[in-house]
Amino acid sequence: MFGFKRRRRERLRQRPFPPDWIEILRQNVRYYRHLPPEDRQELHGHVQILLGEKNLEGCGGLELTDEVRLTVAGQAAVLLLHRETDYFPQLRSILIYPDAFLVPADIHEVGDDIVQGEDIHLGESWGLGAVVLSWRHVLRGTRDARDGQNVVLHEFAHQLDEEDGVSNGTPLLDDEEAYNTWAEVLSGAYEKLWHDVERNRRTLIDTYGASDPAEFFAVITECFFERPAAMHEQHPGLYEVLMDFYHQDPETILSRPPA
Repeated sequence: MFGFKRRRRERLRQRPFPPDWIEILRQNVRYYRHLPPEDRQELHGHVQILLGEKNLEGCGGLELTDEVRLTVAGQAAVLLLHRETDYFPQLRSILIYPDAFLVPADIHEVGDDIVQGEDIHLGESWGLGAVVLSWRHVLRGTRDARDGQNVVLHEFAHQLDEEDGVSNGTPLLDDEEAYNTWAEVLSGAYEKLWHDVERNRRTLIDTYGASDPAEFFAVITECFFERPAAMHEQHPGLYEVLMDFYHQDPETILSRPPA
């Protein structure tokens, strides 16, 4: 079974990558424009596998064009470069809406009535095998790469976190030493963010990361790839831990001239 999966994925990697797909990645995935040729080639293979194995579905009237498919898969593939990966194994479907979408919120009482509320979401990662995205915010996140906001990186970081079956801000790591370092560095950074939020201090890391450790990991992943120089300067220990995990140095990559 495992040999069949490897062979199937190798066939997907070897499929021709159309020139118009490359242009979509160049236009819509800023990080891609700065990658060296060998990393672009690796990313092409990851994209082919994601498109071949995951069910992408347009919802709410969204037409599932090549631009939509390549923009989402291309950004998700950034998280897989240089790493041994099973391609988000819990994930089966990627549901994409035209804009922000409503999800059920907490049930509460209003007078004598029981009311089910609704929240507006830009993205969600479900433990039951789905990622849900707003296409408008997918585009906004990848085209404005200096705001530290990227809904695809955020939700697919949750998928990495959930590969061990638990959403707790600690993805699968190499060994016990890596887990110890991760716990020490991230717990300290998370506590600092929580206290900064309590004191209304301005923070580089999105304050949503103070919600819980799982959201913290997703938020720092966005910051790592979108604002690496600032993170390296303000949170060098955190940057080093993420660099070890993702096997990438975005600060160096983004300093390269785009091609």
